[in-house]
Amino acid sequence: MAIKKGLGKGLDSMIPSGAIFNTIKPGQDNVSRETLISINKIEPNRSQPRKNFDEDALQELADSIKIYGIIQPIMLQKNKDFYEIIAGERRWRAARLAGLKEVPAIIKDYSEKEILEISLIENIQRESLNPIEEAIAYQRLIAEFDLKQDEIAERVSKSRVTITNAIRLLRLDSRVQDMVIDGLLTSGHARALIPIEDKEEQINMANLLFDKKLSVRETEKFIKSFLLSKKNNDKDNTKAKIYESDSNLIYKEIEEKIKTIIGSKVQIHRKNENKGKIEIEYYSNEELERIVELFELIS
Repeated sequence: MAIKKGLGKGLDSMIPSGAIFNTIKPGQDNVSRETLISINKIEPNRSQPRKNFDEDALQELADSIKIYGIIQPIMLQKNKDFYEIIAGERRWRAARLAGLKEVPAIIKDYSEKEILEISLIENIQRESLNPIEEAIAYQRLIAEFDLKQDEIAERVSKSRVTITNAIRLLRLDSRVQDMVIDGLLTSGHARALIPIEDKEEQINMANLLFDKKLSVRETEKFIKSFLLSKKNNDKDNTKAKIYESDSNLIYKEIEEKIKTIIGSKVQIHRKNENKGKIEIEYYSNEELERIVELFELIS
């Protein structure tokens, strides 16, 4: 894909500098220079990785646009009688709030996959995604563009460790991911929960962390202590099960010995390690008398 080569330098490398403003009428051929487009002729990209837009932040941007205008043009692609946003949906939304009739734009002609890649990287570079949206964006770059983590790191100007840590958040239970999206947990707190494999334990611990208001470092220590305690309990339970299994075999042998002696079915019912009862079955009065006579002989 030709577009990948330029993405490592950021989106600015795709936008020509010193472009001249032009007014384009609907139906006119695509151009690749900066131009003014009617805001009502623009539609958002349905594949936009960002799903949540902070209303307060949008209003702040709108207030800035009223004073300084849109500093960087929106990237668009012609779609029938409309223009689809490739990059810059947040600026477009803020421009509408600011009451602009037209916005500066660059018209490009890309494939659907190229549009998606640009949209993903543009949002990541501008840090406009929440941690879960960012993780999903990285995962899509891997799944749909066959990019490796170090290649993604180069394109978005971040370290490979950052990419790896972000993607790890997708291993969390969906309820914990929602807490990150809602700002109830930071990505640092959330990552500390990943080693907890049980999903119910994970969400319960997430709620506990929210209530305790621990720092990330305190959270990591708390989770480590929890997992160590759980591991020790599992070992104790395993030992108890082994002991229980061995004990059962021993008592089964005793039952068989007594059965051989008295010639009737015997069951041992244990209450604890030192107490229990022996149950002897008989099927007729004659058999009961035989068992009694046997005990009299033994005594």
